[in-house]
Amino acid sequence: MIFHATELDGVFIVELEIIEDDRGFFACSWAPHEFEQHGLNPRLVRCNVSFNKRAGTLRGMHFQTKPHEEAKLVRCTQGAIYDVAIDLRSNSPTRYRWVGAELTADNHRMLYIPEGFAHGYQTLTDRTEISYQMSEGYHPESAGGVRWDDPAFGIKWPLPLTVIAERDATYPPVDLKVG
Repeated sequence: MIFHATELDGVFIVELEIIEDDRGFFACSWAPHEFEQHGLNPRLVRCNVSFNKRAGTLRGMHFQTKPHEEAKLVRCTQGAIYDVAIDLRSNSPTRYRWVGAELTADNHRMLYIPEGFAHGYQTLTDRTEISYQMSEGYHPESAGGVRWDDPAFGIKWPLPLTVIAERDATYPPVDLKVG
């Protein structure tokens, strides 16, 4: 795997090192020691799959609070997504900044999102499937989110919104006055 740091500390685009032959290809997509070498959380306790029928579907922006903060490793296994991480760490110099990456079934890239970030994505094609691994189990009492269209973040989504869950559409805006 090849790790590319982004402008947000701890967020990495991870490229698979593809070995191709007449059969197709092979690649390692998880090796805890490689994540540890980059200072990333190597703990995985949960894997999810999300399937989305329509392009423009938006899921997010989700996070879990302490003591159940989670790191995520996201990969698109069918179709394409625009994957976004927002820095919500209170002591971070990049608080409220975001980074986005196009993940596709063809480019085989993954996005590593550390604890303290909100995460979400928009599908770029119909029939999109995402596989993601988390460092923590799901704890509803710690689950939260921020608005996908909050001007405090200014995320530039690539497509018009077509589908969003009511919960994701109704998170309150961030109060920039609150520390």
